[in-house]
Amino acid sequence: MIELRNISKHFGGVRALTDVSLRIDRGHVHGLMGENGAGKSTLGKVLSGIHTPDTGEILLDGKPHRFRSPADALAAGVGMVHQELAFCPDLSVAENLCMGHYPRRRGLVDRAAMRMRASQLLQEIGLSIDVDRPMRDLSTAQEQGVQIAAAVGTNARVIVFDEPTASLSARESEALFELIGKLKARGITLIYVSHRMPEVLALCDTISVLRDGAYVGELSRGQATHEKLVEMMTGRVINMDRTGGTRSPGPVRLAVRGLCSPGKFSDISFDVRAGEIVGVAGLVGAGRSEVACAIFGLDARASGKVLVDDKPLKLGSVTRSIGAGISLVPEDRKRQGLVLSMSVRHNTTLASLDLISTGPILNLARDECTASDMVTRLGTKTASIDTPVRQLSGGNQQKVVIGKWLARSGAVLIVDEPTRGVDIGAKQVIHQLLDRLARQGTAILMISSELPELLASADRILVMREGRLLTDVPSANADEQILLRLMVGTGGTAA
Repeated sequence: MIELRNISKHFGGVRALTDVSLRIDRGHVHGLMGENGAGKSTLGKVLSGIHTPDTGEILLDGKPHRFRSPADALAAGVGMVHQELAFCPDLSVAENLCMGHYPRRRGLVDRAAMRMRASQLLQEIGLSIDVDRPMRDLSTAQEQGVQIAAAVGTNARVIVFDEPTASLSARESEALFELIGKLKARGITLIYVSHRMPEVLALCDTISVLRDGAYVGELSRGQATHEKLVEMMTGRVINMDRTGGTRSPGPVRLAVRGLCSPGKFSDISFDVRAGEIVGVAGLVGAGRSEVACAIFGLDARASGKVLVDDKPLKLGSVTRSIGAGISLVPEDRKRQGLVLSMSVRHNTTLASLDLISTGPILNLARDECTASDMVTRLGTKTASIDTPVRQLSGGNQQKVVIGKWLARSGAVLIVDEPTRGVDIGAKQVIHQLLDRLARQGTAILMISSELPELLASADRILVMREGRLLTDVPSANADEQILLRLMVGTGGTAA
């Protein structure tokens, strides 16, 4: 169905793809894997017309194509479902679905025909959404469904999925997998880009691996194992060691007492000690991220007590929270953790300007030294510290967000989904970093939807359900089944 021959792509001085050649069979789900910066998403964007390759050619059904825009790719039958969904939020579902192809009557948009067309597109993939609803009112999973419907509606024969489950709950991901099965049954060729090994192993007929922009090889479903893929992706064997329970906690650094926020969570109390990683588990909507935001000063309606090193913290001010030594690596790095138009250097030092300035004057030498040190310590892949952070891969962007707070060396570090959208190698680096920080005396609160991550890294795990703290479980006494039962309400009592 698809053949890519000798595809190369550079962005300035950064080599994204080098002489990549591979074949993709018709009606198959073909996985693309690799570490952050390996070129997976770039290859998907070349195929869907977002990027034009510097060299090489694309063949569909044996015929060469050169896509200069997404419109060219769509015309040839190639669509893409992006990791970062882009819509006009104030327009309706119908208006977004039919954009560029509005049905007209007497020179005006025929709204009845538009709504009917949008409903048909959604029904075609088994979705039931009110087409008059504004896009901003939809969940991420529903937005993704609309984007898939738009691709199918253009009679796409090939659909590229770029990290499709990065922002989905487990239940929403299962619905997506069912939809992928239906599309495959219709003969549509699917290219699945993801870091999530279990998904790729379960869904994909064939898996191609890229490393440092070059094609390494491919495995069929029957050949592929977690160990083989990791070794192909990284060029080495990686062991995710269990560190939870191996540290020696010290005095309480973060104490939370009776923390409440109307409509979000109530009566939250817990401690995090120096040298300890405390995990937070719960389903989407349990209130985990909301608690983190309240501690960091982002919730003006929050009430209760928060103490850092026995000193009370007045809630509702980010400035006061940072001054007390609290740092937050947020769930959504691009919207909440980075200024994408700014450089790696300026993002890294953004939270430490008061520490590297002399009065109102920024010390440029300290600024450069701080940013360079964080890039080296975290192994961030970037052409230079002055590269715009938007040009980095997701995992390297995450390292910049973490480096921003490491530069302050605070007493308390809150990390919300610290390894979301990063590859296995970067995940190991982040886990080792958090372990090292804890052993140096930092109190770490880790929120994660990946239960194996919590069980491996945390000393204790707090379980939240429907805005309440249910229980506190030592990680050594827990497994995924125990945590899931507590999360969904089939076991446990309020702490």
